[in-house]
Amino acid sequence: MRNRKLRVLYGGLFLLFSLLVLLIALFVQDSFIRPYGGDVLIVVVLCCFFKLFFPKRSFWIPFLVFLFACGVELLQGLDYVTLLGLQNISFFRIWMGMTFSFEDIFCYAMGCGLFYWSEWFVYHQFCLKKAGKNE
Repeated sequence: MRNRKLRVLYGGLFLLFSLLVLLIALFVQDSFIRPYGGDVLIVVVLCCFFKLFFPKRSFWIPFLVFLFACGVELLQGLDYVTLLGLQNISFFRIWMGMTFSFEDIFCYAMGCGLFYWSEWFVYHQFCLKKAGKNE
């Protein structure tokens, strides 16, 4: 696929997964999909966003998104929302997060791994066969 087609693909996926994350945040009030599914999907959204600018197949994007997500999670453990003086504004408490969780880091790893595996699978099933290469 050419870069323009890839950008359109990743742009569509970015919008689709962003909408799904928003719908989960607004309408799902359970103890599994919202906390875990949302964390898996949010890193996929970030990967799709960065693939808009760097559309070629790369291991680094999901890896860097995972490191970024872990960094944010560690900041939550340091209570950075309170340090910034935003603890009384519910939007920032929800959007930036207030609690550290190892389960969240596991979900970020699953989401980034899922993104990487999906990209690898599509590349090997469609791009290599179309080009007639065996990698």
